[in-house]
Amino acid sequence: MAKIWDKGFDANKLVEDFTVGNDRELDLRLAKHDIKGSMAHIKMLVKIGLLGEDEEKSLRSELQNILTEVERGNFSLDDDAEDIHSQIEAMLTERLGDIGKKIHSGRSRNDQVLVDIKLYLKEEIQLIKQEVLQLFDLLQSLSEEHKDILIPGYTHAQIAMPSSFGLWFGAYAESLVDDMHSLAAAWKVADQNPLGSAAGYGSSFPLDREMTTKELGFDTMSYNVIAAQMGRGKTERILAQSMANIASTLNKLAADNCMYLSGNYGFISYPKELTTGSSIMPHKKNPDVWELIRAHSNRLQSLPNEISMMTTNMSHGYHRDYQLLKEVLFPAVETLHTILKMSHFMLQNISVNNDILSDPKYDYLFTVEEVNNLVLQGIPFREAYQQIGKEVQEGTFKADKMVNHTHAGSIGNLCSDEIKKKMILASEVIL
Repeated sequence: MAKIWDKGFDANKLVEDFTVGNDRELDLRLAKHDIKGSMAHIKMLVKIGLLGEDEEKSLRSELQNILTEVERGNFSLDDDAEDIHSQIEAMLTERLGDIGKKIHSGRSRNDQVLVDIKLYLKEEIQLIKQEVLQLFDLLQSLSEEHKDILIPGYTHAQIAMPSSFGLWFGAYAESLVDDMHSLAAAWKVADQNPLGSAAGYGSSFPLDREMTTKELGFDTMSYNVIAAQMGRGKTERILAQSMANIASTLNKLAADNCMYLSGNYGFISYPKELTTGSSIMPHKKNPDVWELIRAHSNRLQSLPNEISMMTTNMSHGYHRDYQLLKEVLFPAVETLHTILKMSHFMLQNISVNNDILSDPKYDYLFTVEEVNNLVLQGIPFREAYQQIGKEVQEGTFKADKMVNHTHAGSIGNLCSDEIKKKMILASEVIL
């Protein structure tokens, strides 16, 4: 297959192998988006007189055939194809003759790949949104189901104050709201059409960029053609940061599950088939799923920095460095999908301990409750604090292990409906 940039000589084989790398495999994820971008482009070319209606009809029909091959899993890149763009153009030329060569008028592979990636990222953001919402709904359901079961709260990893399963599950639900806000920001950045920026400096053809923006379902366009090209790397970095935010929430959720499942805590349990055993200790039930979720989440939190380091120190315009973004971002997206689904799966099977606080080691959880009770009786806070502190030191402290928290967001007032409304508003940005 001749290169679409062919000038009559071949690149050194070693150079070609190095520069192409594994781009062919990664580009398969962009195939359907490249085809949709081409469909919008040729429709616009007809409007501005660079393509005949019969030619557009033939091209659209063949592009649809290729799209069907992609959707059925029958599509692949030839060994000598440099990328998805050259593969599809070569297929069109082989099947339609010179008409296939006209598809590239008014665009560059630079804006082609920008379109492909933005369409790909928009699709992935929509999927991530649905997975986050599913996990959010489950966490809120668990929060309401177990809201009356008290558990210890910790500061400095020391027993501190009463908490509850309702508060614990609900905390992760609301944390996902913050993560949805950052995902929505990534969506807004991705939802801008770069097609028509060509190699980064526009085209002498009278391209109708408003038309292709509408055809491809973008909310708006990257108007300045240089700014459109500068979006390469920036769009990926912003999405990576939102993915890292979600990963941070999952990381802490996984760490809590590992801790609560341990024998020293025993707050929760899972069916034996969801845990693993030891090769020499028959009693072990290891939280391997949560441990791997924790580790994958840590890796995802490094993604924004990796992308930042790959895209720094470059002047504006296209650089081949950008090709490597796909190698780190695409697998990371798949990892996030996986750990969101696995977190949901595990929590569907969680069981909670209903009688944690009967253990006397948790009696001191209620010292603040007793201090507050004295304050309500009119004793100044500092005197009440000293009185309860003395009882603790002398070993005479007793508590009834009851809590009466009524303010917004507390054990007795989880505000689940209010948190749900926040999530709906955050997620509605992503269409």
